[in-house]
Amino acid sequence: MMKGFRTFIITLALSSSTTIYAQQTKAPSWFQHSVEVIGQQLNKATQRYTPGQNPRSVNPDGSVRLANYKDWTTGFFPGSLWYGYELTQDSKLASQAKRFTLALDSIRYITNTHDLGFMLYCSYGNAYRITKDKSYLPVLEDGAKNLAARFNPKVGAIRSWDFTWLHYPVIIDNMMNLEYLYWGAGQFHKPTYSSIADTHALTTLKNHYRPNHSSYHVVDYDATTGHVISKKTHQGLTDESSWARGQAWGLYGYAMCYRFSKKSEFLKQAEDIAAFIMNHPTLQVDKIPAWDLDVHNAYDLDEDGRAPRDASAAAVIACGLLELSTEVKNGAKYFDYAEDLLKTLSSEKYLAKPGDNHFFLLKHSVGAFLYNSEIDTPLDYADYYYLEAMKRYAELKKLK
Repeated sequence: MMKGFRTFIITLALSSSTTIYAQQTKAPSWFQHSVEVIGQQLNKATQRYTPGQNPRSVNPDGSVRLANYKDWTTGFFPGSLWYGYELTQDSKLASQAKRFTLALDSIRYITNTHDLGFMLYCSYGNAYRITKDKSYLPVLEDGAKNLAARFNPKVGAIRSWDFTWLHYPVIIDNMMNLEYLYWGAGQFHKPTYSSIADTHALTTLKNHYRPNHSSYHVVDYDATTGHVISKKTHQGLTDESSWARGQAWGLYGYAMCYRFSKKSEFLKQAEDIAAFIMNHPTLQVDKIPAWDLDVHNAYDLDEDGRAPRDASAAAVIACGLLELSTEVKNGAKYFDYAEDLLKTLSSEKYLAKPGDNHFFLLKHSVGAFLYNSEIDTPLDYADYYYLEAMKRYAELKKLK
């Protein structure tokens, strides 16, 4: 499997030609081992699971929680298969990736969520990026149109949820779906999509962020006036705490927005968020954050006597830092931090053994702690962003 990996060429577009290493280098042993595990786990997963019912996480009783096409996470498993194919060059994974992707065709008709980027860009988007097969484009075109239609110019943001008990909620997670619009603007000749993405990011920068560069989870707006009604959380420990994955979404989101827009305020915001995360006093030596950065070790401790860690947040942070490392002159500090995260996630503590963990890759993530949902479990999006980070790392390191 590694023979194929040594020859693959990564096609993920980054924002600049800045390179951490100029010459090709041999993949380190931890990376080689991880790629081997990735290939074995993903191949076994395609034999276990059925397209349209994708593995999302593991329930407390040990059964696998599945995601149908309406679930916000459903695009991650097909996307993981596409990334797995790129890392291993195993053609069986490419075939299965196509099979699991095409089962999500009906998402093109969904209009009631902002998560269309997660659902379609991670699945169909990667499919098109890798294969250039234009048959994937009609679904992507419909999804981008439906996502853009959720933008309210008075608010200056895309509505996240249609919950009736909120007025016009916008969550920090929504930053991740802007990449779909930026890409769609060029692919489908819709410049308004880029304008929407820019405006949403600027509105979020203005209203979601505190002076210390941490983010609220939810900002609820008056849809008529655009005024902020409230700032709260549906994920973090408190309204004022720093939910770890939310901070990761913002880091990744603003680094990505800078790649497309070249707006300096987005780059500064990404660096400010990175500094907040990297210098946070509650981080442990291995840098994997607790599910909320402000829990301090005193809220439902895990087996190590610490608050449950969130590998999914760590994987997203690694992706964001690797991107940021290409956009600034002092990028090595971001690359090195991301490398440390990937080494830890690739260690025995976090990376599953082949055949274990219901064929998920990573252990120890947290979905929604406050709702006692998906605590200390594998998560499909943890795997997806781990794979994306591994791919980015291989490109920047020029591994052979």
